[in-house]
This record gives sequence, C-alpha cells and structure tokens, in this order.
Amino acid sequence: MVLDEKVITNGEPDNEEEEEEEEEDLDPLETMREKCAEIEHCVHTQARLEQCETRVNARSSTTEDCTEELFDFLHARDHCVAHKLFHSVK
Repeated sequence: MVLDEKVITNGEPDNEEEEEEEEEDLDPLETMREKCAEIEHCVHTQARLEQCETRVNARSSTTEDCTEELFDFLHARDHCVAHKLFHSVK
C-alpha cells in the first residue's frame, strides 16, 4: 500500500518556484522593462547589441567591447519605462 504525503500550507505556495513567480509579477519596474524592451526602438538597439556581442565573441583577440551598444539599449528602455512607470505611481 502506498501512502501519499500531503502538506497543508495555509494558502502559501507549495514550492519556491511558485513563490518566485509571484514576486516577479508584483514588481512593476520589471514588468515595464519587459514591455518597453518590445517596442520598436528598443528592439533595434537590442539587435545592435546582440550583433556586437556576436562579432566580439567571434574574435579571439580584440579590444572592442559593446559598451556603447549596451548603454544605447539601456537608455532606450529606461526612457520608455520612465514615461510609463511614473504615471502609475500614486
């Protein structure tokens, strides 16, 4: 005979993964960043960043880094977030 072990959690998540998912859903900054990363300008700057990373990683010896492309992407995304996030702040 096999007995199933059941745990009563008083409405708390069963495991850590569910708890982490709930925490992620509650952070409006992360939610806005994800939405803003999907707009056309951010997609374009992210593509330029990925192209740079591919180019740099393909070379065995280079002094090039992708700092400019990274800053361009972060600036575009954060500019979008700033306009959307502060309208929802009470």
